[in-house]
Amino acid sequence: MIKTQIRLAVTAAILALSVQAAAAQGNTFPNQTVKIVVPFAAGSLTDMLARILSDKLAPVWHQSIIVENQPGIAGTAATAKAAPDGYTFLLVSNGHTVIKTITPNLSFDPVADFVGVTKLASMPMIMIAPPKAENNSVAAIVKRAQDNPGKLSYASAGLNSTAYIAGELFKKTKNLDILHVPYKGTPPAQTSIMRGDTDFFFSPASVSDELILSGKVTALAVTGKTRVGSLPKVPTFAEAGMPEFEYDAWFGLLAPAGTPKAIRDKVSQDIAKVLAEPDVRDRLAKQGTVVASSTPDAFDALVKSDTALYTKVLGGPAK
Repeated sequence: MIKTQIRLAVTAAILALSVQAAAAQGNTFPNQTVKIVVPFAAGSLTDMLARILSDKLAPVWHQSIIVENQPGIAGTAATAKAAPDGYTFLLVSNGHTVIKTITPNLSFDPVADFVGVTKLASMPMIMIAPPKAENNSVAAIVKRAQDNPGKLSYASAGLNSTAYIAGELFKKTKNLDILHVPYKGTPPAQTSIMRGDTDFFFSPASVSDELILSGKVTALAVTGKTRVGSLPKVPTFAEAGMPEFEYDAWFGLLAPAGTPKAIRDKVSQDIAKVLAEPDVRDRLAKQGTVVASSTPDAFDALVKSDTALYTKVLGGPAK
């Protein structure tokens, strides 16, 4: 009986020390340089978000924050294997949720090898089409695709891009047979729409408004719940007669699995304060982006739920 009581007392003491140690980690973090890995090229929206965080958090943390661009799978793979000490983070788009579907033979697991820190922002996408009479509405595109299986095509900025996910989700929603044509980035995908090489493209609102206003492309609908401020005449999909289709292109911060919760909580809370600053909100608003912070647990849940959803939508490795 006495031995049992002693064991219980020792166990309780160890747990108490563990909780105190975790709290201490959060209180003393950071005490060295922090790195944010961006798996996209410089100049991308993910890169801009990382540099905003770097500029704003450095004076708060009194530490240098390095933004390291490692385009492609390499940066994500390196971060997955980084020490889970809170000094390496990965800034991703929701394209992260389809990496394993597109590239099955990975050396890491995009879900199991990471933990959430916070959601950062959401970006409305606009379905654009060549400026032809036959492309005057979402319903017209759907009708053409239904009448001509396999004949229509949609452009994307690449296999793991937000535009690719949106395009596949659109196809799945209406059970359409439409060819996917991946390009190396948004500009060539937009060019394909202007030339009429492809039939539609889900373009970031921030980089399509000038093309729309000049008449070089036709805007059909916005993927979000509300219209875009710079394009008030473009309806949402619900307003365009397709309420079952809604797509949230998001960005967020991940850390290697095993990163202490206390550190992730602190980073999430500090980032929430940064995102609430008027100059940050205004700068992102000009990019057609809406700030959207979250708790680590909420972002974890979003990554897992979207991974499950898009794995089902894509139905295995992309072709």
